[in-house]
Amino acid sequence: MQRDIRKALAILVSAGALASCATDAPAAQAAQMAPTGHRAQAGGSTVIVTLGTAGGPRPRTDRAQTANLLIVNGTPYLIDVGANAVRRIQQSGTDFLQISRVFITHGHSDHTLGLPTLLATAWEFQRREPIEIIGPPGTAKLTHDALQFLSTNSEIRRSEGNPSPIEEIVKARDVAPGQVYEDKNVRVLAVENTHFNFGTSSPLSAKIKSYSYKFVTPDETVVFTGDTGPSPALERLATGADVLVTEIGAAEELVAFYKANGTWQRKTEEEQREWLRHQHEEHLSAEAVGALAANAGVKRVILTHLIPVANEKVVYADLKRRVQAVYKGDVVLAADLMRF
Repeated sequence: MQRDIRKALAILVSAGALASCATDAPAAQAAQMAPTGHRAQAGGSTVIVTLGTAGGPRPRTDRAQTANLLIVNGTPYLIDVGANAVRRIQQSGTDFLQISRVFITHGHSDHTLGLPTLLATAWEFQRREPIEIIGPPGTAKLTHDALQFLSTNSEIRRSEGNPSPIEEIVKARDVAPGQVYEDKNVRVLAVENTHFNFGTSSPLSAKIKSYSYKFVTPDETVVFTGDTGPSPALERLATGADVLVTEIGAAEELVAFYKANGTWQRKTEEEQREWLRHQHEEHLSAEAVGALAANAGVKRVILTHLIPVANEKVVYADLKRRVQAVYKGDVVLAADLMRF
């Protein structure tokens, strides 16, 4: 009888180990198999990791929401933190507890839903040093609201042994355009872009902004557009950059996708008109990306924030071709966990 019990326990333990391996395998495989670009292969001190490359809030099976890592001399800087960002950070081979600086481009959910997860998980695993969250007006409130969402969990965890309030590891600040951060690895500059056009009469026009960032490292200059429409300020910021990590829109293809699944029909005519205006004026078409890259004289373009479409292979290849019709430099379509 005891031998049978021991045998059953051994089977259960083995099954658990196999389940654990099955759970961890995709992360290990993703880190090993993720495509790399020339900078990562050349062993430079600056590495870009496109953690999440999905544009918009729609859940995707193979792409997490927008998030990027810039790793300089081994120090990671997180630019945007969409849903599943923490999981992608771990899959990339970077420990999420190393994330000390987060730069938010704007407050849309597909760029920020991973923030509560990052803060809660870091705190629950006994992080003591503050995570600094930097962004345009609206960022401090966004962070405060994330902590409010986490308050019930925090009360429970503190009763279970977490010794300090979660607020002690969070330091959020709104910044004005200009130089917004500097340390021994990077100098970061920001400009307001054209993703938001609330109108002067809107109360949002003064308190909510959208930024693009330039990171100057010892061996590269990298610009992250965030979401934006055509922007002279962004073009000036990107001038001479080594890498432009940019969103790319495609309103007509997105409308076709939404019509096929019924989303478009659920909008009123007024909602459809406003949505189209936003897509055309406050996102970058393929031609606008090409013009931005060509006018700024950047050396390489990484296309991310890719919209959901019925046939990704065909549509994304066409978007890349349209960028290359205007810009003659190197253009890459990003996937999650690519390294450059």
